[in-house]
Amino acid sequence: VQLQASGGGLVQVGDSLRLSCAASGRTFGSGVTGWLRQAPGKEREFVAAIDDWSGTLKHYAGSVKGRFSISRDKAKNTVYLQMNSLKREDTAVYYCASRSNRKVGGNYSPSDFASWGQGTQVTVSS
Repeated sequence: VQLQASGGGLVQVGDSLRLSCAASGRTFGSGVTGWLRQAPGKEREFVAAIDDWSGTLKHYAGSVKGRFSISRDKAKNTVYLQMNSLKREDTAVYYCASRSNRKVGGNYSPSDFASWGQGTQVTVSS
């Protein structure tokens, strides 16, 4: 599985941005694709995840719930992260990652994901 993240950039507080994660070497099955991020000097953290099969099971970190939305286009083999009302604390390198099955309860952490793409930088300035 190869994952290619894109869409990062420099935006201002309150702006919106959409990240894309294009997957190759796999088809959507029973796994999960997620977005995780790492801010400077901080540990990598979970942001959002979506089940590959139905695209209806979604999980979000509390810090982004209500502002970020994860979705996927099965035909394009791509997962998106729509980020609205961006805050300075959202500044980080964002990674997409996948795992082969769903985790009961949906309480994901970075160690739950086996395949990772390269990151895309998101910088939110005031």
